[in-house]
Amino acid sequence: MPTSPMSTKPTVAPTESLLTFPCEFPLKVLGHTTAEFAPSVLRTIQTHVPSFEASTLTIKPSAKGNYQSVSCTLHAESKAQLDALYQSLCQLPGVVMAL
Repeated sequence: MPTSPMSTKPTVAPTESLLTFPCEFPLKVLGHTTAEFAPSVLRTIQTHVPSFEASTLTIKPSAKGNYQSVSCTLHAESKAQLDALYQSLCQLPGVVMAL
């Protein structure tokens, strides 16, 4: 694995992954509290992971109620699948970040 000239830590090429697929992958999406936020996150996940069970989704409001976090664990088949999912999630209205 290559190392950066400024560090002794190994770097990962963009085409490589530290994950071994398939795997169970934890996902959290943070966004503004709206009626459509969690349903749009769910639809996006189900588009990329058709076997995803909606009942495993958890939704938590922030302390002041301005934001929501939507969390789940999904079965990821590949890095490409996760990359596409993250791109779609980050394009949703109201999404602040996806982790």
